[in-house]
Amino acid sequence: MVHRILAALSFLLLSFYSLAAQTKPAEPRQLKIRAITAFVRLDRSSYQIQLDEAVKFLRIAQTTFESRDFTVQTLRIATQPFPEYTEGLSHDQALQFFKNLDGIAQSENVLISIGHAYLEGTDGDAQADLLADILKNTKSLYASLSVTTPGGVNWPAVRAAARVMKKLSEGTDHGEGNFRFAAIASVEQPTPFFPAAYLSGFGHQFAVGLESTNEVSAAVRDVPDLPTAKRRLIDLFFQLSSSVESVALRIDSERGWSYLGLDLSPAPSLDASIVPAIESISHQPLGSNGTLSAVGVITSAMKEIGLRKTGFSGILLPVLEDPILAERWNSGAISLDSLLSYSSVCGTGLDTVPLPGTATVEQLTRIIGDVATLSVKWNKPLTARLLPVAGKVAGQQTDFSERHVLNATIQPISGSETH
Repeated sequence: MVHRILAALSFLLLSFYSLAAQTKPAEPRQLKIRAITAFVRLDRSSYQIQLDEAVKFLRIAQTTFESRDFTVQTLRIATQPFPEYTEGLSHDQALQFFKNLDGIAQSENVLISIGHAYLEGTDGDAQADLLADILKNTKSLYASLSVTTPGGVNWPAVRAAARVMKKLSEGTDHGEGNFRFAAIASVEQPTPFFPAAYLSGFGHQFAVGLESTNEVSAAVRDVPDLPTAKRRLIDLFFQLSSSVESVALRIDSERGWSYLGLDLSPAPSLDASIVPAIESISHQPLGSNGTLSAVGVITSAMKEIGLRKTGFSGILLPVLEDPILAERWNSGAISLDSLLSYSSVCGTGLDTVPLPGTATVEQLTRIIGDVATLSVKWNKPLTARLLPVAGKVAGQQTDFSERHVLNATIQPISGSETH
């Protein structure tokens, strides 16, 4: 009851400030691009040359967008699944290769996703162990593990992903290696967002991901009902897509890198929350009845856009990357179970969810398995980026040092004795 009252008070305050903001003249905003991601089919024998070419392209693309009043936060490179280019290497040789790759990423100030491990045959555990060691020994590399197949849930992969999370929790400072890892379910290429990004085609392509939560919130402010909200959002997403596509297609024609599309997902950040948009539509605090419908309206509006879309193009609900979402988590207004329910109509599933460090591989397996099962049931891309924090129990605060995330209260795992 207490957390519902706190959430309601927070909602009223947010509504007051939103109303006050309407009396001020609107200020022009630069549209924020969260990521320009280049997709590269990496060849181990010439990867330095390939990465150099990709970095040069990304910087030209950044300059082109910024000359047209965009801002660009990060430049990224995504490769095909890493087992395809580490074949024949020993564990130590592969690890050294990725240390070299990480050195390039840091020196060039780019992020690199090395794709996902896929568990087939007898080498599955070895791939998972290598993946954990790669992330433990690097700083700018991201990776994932695919937990579904065309036939359904890959249960050995689900458990392997849980093992990777547990190893990263215990083997990296504050468990922060898990920010760069996710279990992915039914995620197809190409998404520009990490850690899920990977290449499945020929490469020499790029995609764009936006950070448009403020624009989404402005579009639905004072919206009277769900149909009106959807119409406004369709107009907004069409404008956003058109603005990005006109620039991206010029880059495509001039630079010879194929534009794959825009991931319309309005990615939150420390100064831009998606919660005001959801609450404007539902007219209720996040976590109340109506939240699922509001999330569904935003996602369905994206699906109406006929221009080049890619990736998730849905709602992202990263608990530790959205300040108001983190507040709702701290108060208990939302939980692991409610976030999972919203995943049925949103974009990425369970994202940056802090968990007790005592969470077992079995408990993590059950959570990831739920995400994978939901993905297969509804044939939609979902991910699980879970953050068990070694040495922390439910009720304590996280103490992450990662500058792009918040700290929050660790909540107990439902049905467990982790407290």
